[in-house]
Amino acid sequence: MFKLDPRLQQDCVLVDDLELCRVLLANDSQFPWLILVPRIPDAIELTDLTDQQMRIYCDESRLTCDVLSSLFQPTKLNVAAIGNIVRQLHVHHVARFEKDVAWPAPIWGKQPAIPYESDELTQRLTALKHAFSAQERS
Repeated sequence: MFKLDPRLQQDCVLVDDLELCRVLLANDSQFPWLILVPRIPDAIELTDLTDQQMRIYCDESRLTCDVLSSLFQPTKLNVAAIGNIVRQLHVHHVARFEKDVAWPAPIWGKQPAIPYESDELTQRLTALKHAFSAQERS
């Protein structure tokens, strides 16, 4: 049975569940930052996915990139499965901008997270849910 790692549960907000992955929003208002977590028990690496699951993951990762691109028009998208602290398979999808606080360095460990204010979080989640829905239909 799938169970979300407690650190991801603490640091993120649920956006939606796709066919394979749970979509989470990292609660750091400095970056448009989504995390895909395949709902596969005990998966640690992408190689733990079956061929079929990997195809679905790739489609959902592309969908996530399309959503971030359409909503934020980033300079660059960073997509990475690092997992040194949280071993559960999860893949970061981050919209980056030349003027963001960490550019051009990676975002990890550079500055403390700044959580979303309540209204801002509600607006961001609504926009993301609509964008995922619109991209899935197209």
